[in-house]
Amino acid sequence: MDGNTKTDGFRIPTSYESAVMGRRMLALTPLGTLATIFPDNDRGNLAQENRPASVAGMPHGLMEYISDCEDDDAGNPTLLAITIETSFKNIAAGSNVSLAVQWTPPHPPAKRIQSGGAHHHHHHQPPPRPLMDRLLSYFGFGGHHSCPYHHHPHGPHGPPGEEDDAPPHHHRRRRGNHDFAPYSAANLPRFSILGHIEYISGGDDLSKGEVGAKLASCFTKTHPDARYWLPGSRVHESHFARLVVEHVYWVGGFGDRAFIGWIPVGEWRNVTRQEWEDIRLPGEKKGWKEWAVKGQAAPVHNGDSDDL
Repeated sequence: MDGNTKTDGFRIPTSYESAVMGRRMLALTPLGTLATIFPDNDRGNLAQENRPASVAGMPHGLMEYISDCEDDDAGNPTLLAITIETSFKNIAAGSNVSLAVQWTPPHPPAKRIQSGGAHHHHHHQPPPRPLMDRLLSYFGFGGHHSCPYHHHPHGPHGPPGEEDDAPPHHHRRRRGNHDFAPYSAANLPRFSILGHIEYISGGDDLSKGEVGAKLASCFTKTHPDARYWLPGSRVHESHFARLVVEHVYWVGGFGDRAFIGWIPVGEWRNVTRQEWEDIRLPGEKKGWKEWAVKGQAAPVHNGDSDDL
């Protein structure tokens, strides 16, 4: 959407403002989904892995540890490439890659998106079930009577025009032993980086003061368990690598308040550390409102109200 588009008096972020948010996400998010393509002629791995020949040319995506460890501030994610891993076998065979990253807020919203509008009904009739509850019930995820939001003093939907109060942790919807996300993931930013992998020169040298040592220190601050398979480990052969960003596709949330589209790679690379350190993403502070447009229209700067 056009960054100059306005909705209800609020401006949708530009692609550059979205790039700033994306660069902060990259710095703060430890996991992504790395996608590669299975090669056509890979007889060695077909036999070694008992890999079906029919997967040739098909995409393959798995969780990957990521970090932002290089000093050039170019926005290329840092990876610890384990050569035995299927993704890096595909890369060695010539596959390009994409990396999907989504923002997970550290704090649940104080106000939730409404699951349905307020309804007036006779006291002897049960209120109509909100659409979201009916959909959840249809797919076996509970429904109206199990919905924790019905503890709201104004009824299941809260006062007209307001969001539902966020439930406490122990009141979140559950299926079995698994919590549903206490926020609308569709309303939060995510992006996909497309590019290629380069091994970082000097990345295998973990001697004090060397490139590899600096990368290892940074990477293990985010992923302490990765120290067991750093370059030179007897566990696996590994190398520090960068995903060289060639294209960025961004979905900032719902389209009436967020930029959705391609971010020019030059904008992504030109974002400075100072710029992404000066903003805050939804849910970095407590008390945010996930449905409010205010604050969604542009990055929230440190010290500003976090009324998201």
